[in-house]
Parts: sequence; structure tokens; C-alpha cells
Amino acid sequence: MLKIQNRVKTMIPDTSPKSYVDVIFDVPVNQVFTYLTDEKGEAAKGKRVMASFGRRDLLGYVIDARDTPPENITPDKIKAVRRVVDQEPVFDDEEIALARWVSSFYLCSIGEALASMIPSGRRISEGGSFPDDEDEISDTSLDLSDEQELALNAILGGCGKKNGSSPGGPSMFYLYGITGSGKTEVFLRAAEYMLNQGKSVIYLVPEISLTHQTAESINRRFGSVAATIHSGMSPAARFNEWVKIRRGEISIVVGPRSAVFTPLKNLGLIIIDEEHDGSYKSGNSPRYHARQVAMRRCSVSGAGLIMGSATPSVEAWKLMNEGTIKRLDLTRRLSGGILPEIVPVNLSGSDSVLSPLLKEEIRKTAQAGKQTILFLNRRGFAYFYHCKSCGYELRCRNCSVSLTYHKSKGRAICHYCGYSEAPPGACPECGSLEAGFMGFGTENIEEEVQRTFPDLRILRADADTTSRKGSLRETLEMFRQGYVDILLGTQMVSKGLNFPGVRLVGVVLADTGLHLPDFRAAERTFSHIVQVAGRAGRYAPDGKVIVQTFRPADPSITYACNMDIPGFFETELKQREILNFPPYTRIIRFTSRSREIAKAENAIHTLSLILKPLLPADADMLGPSECPINIIAGNHRCHIMLRGKSMGTLHRAARQALEIYEQQKDSRVYIEVDVDPVSLL
Repeated sequence: MLKIQNRVKTMIPDTSPKSYVDVIFDVPVNQVFTYLTDEKGEAAKGKRVMASFGRRDLLGYVIDARDTPPENITPDKIKAVRRVVDQEPVFDDEEIALARWVSSFYLCSIGEALASMIPSGRRISEGGSFPDDEDEISDTSLDLSDEQELALNAILGGCGKKNGSSPGGPSMFYLYGITGSGKTEVFLRAAEYMLNQGKSVIYLVPEISLTHQTAESINRRFGSVAATIHSGMSPAARFNEWVKIRRGEISIVVGPRSAVFTPLKNLGLIIIDEEHDGSYKSGNSPRYHARQVAMRRCSVSGAGLIMGSATPSVEAWKLMNEGTIKRLDLTRRLSGGILPEIVPVNLSGSDSVLSPLLKEEIRKTAQAGKQTILFLNRRGFAYFYHCKSCGYELRCRNCSVSLTYHKSKGRAICHYCGYSEAPPGACPECGSLEAGFMGFGTENIEEEVQRTFPDLRILRADADTTSRKGSLRETLEMFRQGYVDILLGTQMVSKGLNFPGVRLVGVVLADTGLHLPDFRAAERTFSHIVQVAGRAGRYAPDGKVIVQTFRPADPSITYACNMDIPGFFETELKQREILNFPPYTRIIRFTSRSREIAKAENAIHTLSLILKPLLPADADMLGPSECPINIIAGNHRCHIMLRGKSMGTLHRAARQALEIYEQQKDSRVYIEVDVDPVSLL
């Protein structure tokens, strides 16, 4: 990005002696701005201040204080900060150093990086207590199996006795095991050891719903030294926890990806549960990945890193094969259940979204007093409107995607920008009555299940039914206690949930994501099937999974149905290597966004011309072209991708290009930079 420069704000001259502070802001400008301190002299390094920035007042972060102004700057032209927000510093040199690294690696401003690390609350309040959730974690230490004991000893032997920075890099371990094999207890034992050594622990989980589950039990197990931070808390509550952590009152923090930034003292261990999950990657600037930030923090502090999943990311699998990450296997379910039987069902030619086999198994499960989970990663009733006469498709007026029909709301809704309209009675293009919504979502499935099984109790869990705070936890608790026979939901029912009564899992349509133009589509499909299959038969020997698909021969589906995880990764890695995609290469993606298509196209074309002569010999550029989803919320989108063997050389080219582009950019076009993107849509 741009070389950091000092800028000043003009004001009426004042020659009285003053002190100065250097301030950065949450804006895409990599510059430090110098201000006079406030009248009381309270502004100091590590505090937040309100200061004028252009025609508005912005929240800024003081990263340095000085007695003299910067060179070549006239003191009487420097403006004073408006107000000091904090009574005590909320960040220190360690956080500033981490923000500088995030800024450098993810090609954003230091202000954007630091702002993403610190909660936005402006006052300390009472609160921050954990929600009252049930979960599968024991409040006390459990006896370990032989496999768990071996894994724990390896972890403690590798990182438990380390002190200070490790010149060889962090000790990294991966608990690779089937669902229900006891990964969580090993995580907690390692955390307990670190706490006993006077060190602190960060425990990352991918979803807020899982944060609640893990946090409540960790609070009961470790007491007042535990805290949770997540976006579902009020800003004041989050900030309250942040201050307690900075004061050293907290030793273990649980949360989703942003918790990787918590300012724990004497960090000894970072745990990343369900490491494969895409929610660890931020969708907004800075577009950081919690796994990469965790590796950086562990490398600097000498802390250990433990990851875990039944379906590791392709990147992690490759690092395990190379020995960079030590793999620790857990192969047996501790509850006594065995892996469920997984049966693929070809839906080709079917006139129903529920195959005869799935209906039969649902009935058999209910008669046995057991429960069923139906999984479909698509909400709504039907997901596209099509005219058989002229081929017309009803699309969002703001985005280049089809509208999804939500029957309960009587509206066709865009899942990207929220635009909605009443569904047409006839084709808007030709007037034909042979037009309507096709495909199916969770709403449609719920209706058919209710028609087919009117005597069974059914609940749906998706973004439409769980928008009210606490409603997802209520739904899951009702299901856990046996008040519901069939739980129908999107991927929120597939992750980390332990329901003893579940015998059957039905994957209603396994290939919803396979048609997407993204090299990770097969990896996501495989992971979804294996993860949701892990909910079945955890406490019984007759668990069953029905996987319905129109593409039964697709490798991601066949390997998942055979639970051949090594086989899938071997095939997928060969494919990635042939296609020259990660993890054999690294990618930096640039996306232009503008209300006017010509401006978006011109900006990305200009950037591509700047980049071409800067590319190293071992790198190439894909594009420029329209994004697969080329309009979102009225903004036209175009992109280019740099691809190469070394991130270092790609970084140098990207930084130089952005510096040059900054001098000729169109202010009406926004450029997104995504390092190591997880989605190319």
C-alpha cells in the first residue's frame, strides 16, 4: 500500500507550547496524522480519540506521542484532538506491531487493521457473562482414551514447556479425528496445562452458536478467568471484556475469528476448532484469516498452536503431509457409537424432494423413538423463477443473482442485498402462464415433510427462522431434549452439535454448491457431507445417512459417502496441482466496484496494465474479467487475480501497483484487495 506519511489538519495559528500525538483512522489511507493533544493532556499512546478528519469527526487511535511536531510541519497549522475517549490505554506496542503485520500482509491500512482488532464499545459496563447454554463439554476433566493420552502428551511435549519466541517457528499440531472422537477434551486438557503454567489461551470456534456452547462450559470449568468475545454481544459488553483481558484479569478467551486479536498476557496456546470452516476468513477489510493471524501470534510469542477437524482444509492437509504441522489421529468414537452407514441416492428422474428410501428411514427412525436431521444448504421455498416459453429468469434489480421465493413472506427475495418483490402471476417478459419458481429450499422441504409426516413434530432452523436473538439456541435445545422429531436446517445444524437421540441424517441435495465457479467447490461439498453425517448415530450402532444427489459419481460425493477422507484429499491435491491452484500457489485478488460498469471495467483494466510489468517470472495474472456474481447491491464488479508460487513476490508486485494506481485512481471506484481468498464469486 502507500508509504506512510505524516499529514496535518489546518487551523487558526496558536503559538503556545503544546504536545503532539500521532493518530491513525479506520480509513483505507495508510497515513499517520499529527494532532495537538487535548487541553487536559489526557491523550496518550494506546488511547482512542475523537478528531476532525476532513468535514467530519472520526474515532482515531493514538499510536505515538511526541513533544515536537514532525519535521517540515509548521506547529500553528496543527489541529487539536476533540476529545479523549478512554481513561486508560486500550492497546499497546504489541497490538500496534500486530496491526502493522496485518496491514502489510493483507494490503490494508494500519488504521483498518487496528480498528478490526479493538471492540467498538466506548464505555465499560456491567455484563459480559456467558449465555445459559447446554453443550457437550464436561464441566470437569474426563478420563482420556489411549489415543487422547498420546495426542495430549505429544502436544505438551512439543509446546507445553516452551518459553519465549521460537526461532524455528511455532509448534503446530492438528487433531484429526472423526466426529465424536474426543478432540474437545484434548483441547481443554492442553488449555488447563497452560493455565497451570501461568500462561493464557485463545480458543477459537467458527460460529457464534458454537461460541455460546463452548464458552458456557469453559466458564463452569475454569471459573472467573474465562471470558468470551463475539459480535452477538453489545459493544459495551465486548469492550468491558477487552479491558478486563488487558488488565490481566482473564486467562482464557473463547470466540469466533476476531478473538484471535485479544490482548492476553503471556500467551501460551491458541486453539482453532473446526479449522476448515470458511467463517475464519473475514469478508471485509482487512480480509484476514484467523489461522494465519494465529500462526503469526504464535511465532512471535513462542506459543503453541493446536487445530482440529474431521475434515481439515486442503491447505492444512498438505502441511500435515509435509510435516510442517504434526498430525495426531483420533479414530474412535468415545460414546461407543460407530460411524453411520452412508447411502447415496440418485435423484435423477425423481418427482419429489424426498426419495422413497429417505421417507422410509424417517418413519423407521420415528418408530424407534429416535430423531432425524434434514440438511439443505439453501433457505427459502424455491430458488429461481423460470419461463418455459421464453426462458425469462426473475433476477434481483440490484444484483446479478436469481430471486428466491419465500412462501411464508409471500415475497421473492435477494439473499445478497435484501431486495424483494411480489412474485409475478405470469411471465413479465412474454405473459406466459408456463412460468414459475423452480428448485427447492428449506421452506419447501418443511412443507413436504409436514404433508408426508403430519404426525411428527418438525422444526426448521435457518436464517429466516432464527433471526430473533436466542431463537437458534431455543430450537436446538428443544431438539436436544426430544421435543422435536425432525430438525430441518441449513449448515447451522451441521457444525459441532451433539444430539444423543439422532439416528438419521438426510442430506436433501448434496450438490447445491458444486456448480459454483470456484476451485474450492468440491472441498466445501465434501466437508458439508462429512460434517453433517457426523451428527448421526453418535450414541447408537444403527446410525444412517441418506445423501440425495443428481451427481452421484462426483468424487466429492463418492469419497464423502465412503468416508474416504485421505482418498478425497489425494485426488483434490492432484487436481489443484494440475490446475496450478492453492495450496500449490498463492493468490491475491483485486476487485473493482462501482455503480457504473464502465468505471469498474476501466479501473480493473488500468490496474492490470500497471501490474503486468511488475509480475515476477513465476507468477501470472488471471483476468481482468467480470466477477461470477457481477452485480451486488447495485455495484458492478470486475476482478483480476495474481497467482504465483511465492507470496513474497506477489506482495511486492501488488504493493507497487497499488502505490502507482493511487496516483490515478477514480474516487468513484472502490478496489477490494483479498490475499489468499476463500471464495472467488
